[in-house]
Amino acid sequence: MADPKADQRLAAILVADVAGYSRLMEADERATVTTLDDYRAVFRERVNQHDGRVVDTAGDSVLAVFPSAIGAVAAAMDIQDDLGSRNDALAERKRMRFRIGVNLGDVIEKADGSVYGSGVNVAARLEALAEPGGVTISEDIFRQVDGKTALGFEDIGEHEVKNIARPVRAYRVSTETTSTETPAGPDKPLPLPDKPSIAVLSFDNLSGEPEQEYFAEGIAEDLITSLSHIRWLFVTARNSTFTYKGKAVDVRQVGKELGVRYVLEGSVRMGANRVRVTAQLIDATTGNHVWAERYDRELTDLFDLQDEITEAIVISIGPELDAMERARARRKPPENLDAWESYQRGLWSLYRLTKDENREARRLFERAITLDPSFAAAHAALAYTHILAVNLGFSKDRTETLNQARHAARRAVAEDEKDVFGHTALGRVYTFAGEDQAAIDEIRTAIDLNPNFALAHHGLALAMISVNKPEEAMREADAAARLSPHDPLHGFYDAIRSVACFLTHDYEQAIEWAQKASRRPTGIGFWPYALLASALAHLGRLEEAERALEEMRRREPDVSLQFVKRAVWWRHDHAENLFEGLGKAGLDIPDEPEGVDLS
Repeated sequence: MADPKADQRLAAILVADVAGYSRLMEADERATVTTLDDYRAVFRERVNQHDGRVVDTAGDSVLAVFPSAIGAVAAAMDIQDDLGSRNDALAERKRMRFRIGVNLGDVIEKADGSVYGSGVNVAARLEALAEPGGVTISEDIFRQVDGKTALGFEDIGEHEVKNIARPVRAYRVSTETTSTETPAGPDKPLPLPDKPSIAVLSFDNLSGEPEQEYFAEGIAEDLITSLSHIRWLFVTARNSTFTYKGKAVDVRQVGKELGVRYVLEGSVRMGANRVRVTAQLIDATTGNHVWAERYDRELTDLFDLQDEITEAIVISIGPELDAMERARARRKPPENLDAWESYQRGLWSLYRLTKDENREARRLFERAITLDPSFAAAHAALAYTHILAVNLGFSKDRTETLNQARHAARRAVAEDEKDVFGHTALGRVYTFAGEDQAAIDEIRTAIDLNPNFALAHHGLALAMISVNKPEEAMREADAAARLSPHDPLHGFYDAIRSVACFLTHDYEQAIEWAQKASRRPTGIGFWPYALLASALAHLGRLEEAERALEEMRRREPDVSLQFVKRAVWWRHDHAENLFEGLGKAGLDIPDEPEGVDLS
């Protein structure tokens, strides 16, 4: 009888096994088990990176499933590349080589996460056909990935496999472009994905020392890994981009051959006790430079230095890509916008932080969702319009608006549990709802998914204000500002710092941060002036406080103490000195209508 809790679906299936495992165990059991554990960690990392899931690791095997054929093949090749590098550091007799087979077929997934089905059996037979250190795929996988990657495929014919009625045609995968179809080139460019795409080329070693090649390659590899954490970004795998290593390339040609819009390239030069790394981001469709930077550092611990420079580059190019995509969407006629472009144009409106633009952003995000109902980031952004409507006082019904935000944020996470924007938006909803621990947990999940997502650090700063931890709030606001120094939401980061100072009754510093927030080119509504008026009043500077209050009223004619209380995201017993200062400055409390909950 069928298991009613089992789920049947189509999946890409990866099966791997160690070649010569018995020999390795006989030679050195302890070392073999240690190496196997280390190599399985590589499987988990790469499988997760390509949206897959490791199902089983019985004996010396690995079984994983993926929602897409491209992801499964990319993961398989990345795994073999990583393991190959690790094997190079071992003596020949200790090297552990996996065979990998990839198939596309139906699987039955039980409630405990285990999977079964003929699709798994075929993947296992394909694994047996692979060479040690190699990858073999089925014809169904080949049809899905051929022409969409720079990998090569060798047809190795049909094979009879145990317990399978019909012969299975298999293809051996390589990093050389030897596809049975004409490879992508100037006459047949790969189509661009439906989201921003980037290829990171191997960085050039300009030092002339072969041992420094590892450092140059390490930076490029780390950049590929870090950029892969950005869910809206399509990142070409190392196997494809490193085929250009040591060659003089035209980035426009690279873009056509790899099917990417952006190319990141760079160089490394070491001398004496210093290292210089240059990096440049290029629009491969035009050949124009988008961004370039040079990093000069003292030559200390190479691994720490590699991490530091990688982080600096990712921090810099993330916002640049964001801005380029928004500008590209703005240039297209509204009627021609697809889901991604509607989303990008919606972000442009959202970041204007006005009531009318907030409404326009909501319309654009809803359009993106209509075009692509599974677009997680669009659901998250829709939630964010409601969150800002409360935070900036646009909403007259706080409870209903937060309910709408909660629904959209939960839908984002349901559509993609790894979407960092979705977890961040849901955490913001929890913060406004007073569910402090849920907020902190949700936003920390977002930061774990992408440590470089400034909006998540912003959200955690807000949550820390709510639990009266001003030092941690200040630290997270600093992190957000560092990760996105030209962020249109930068005024909020300054305002959070000002609020943190309110919690410690440091009104001089509160004034300083509020003034910085008020000078940002993208305003954040009444907030800087509310903070200014209150802090100035606490210090007895009533004339200045009244002027701040006038500016506050100019920006929000309906502002009142009740209005501010509706917009405050942190607990009111922690905000009493803010309200007290506003009262001293002369902000009135009108009669409160029924049904308004200020708790």
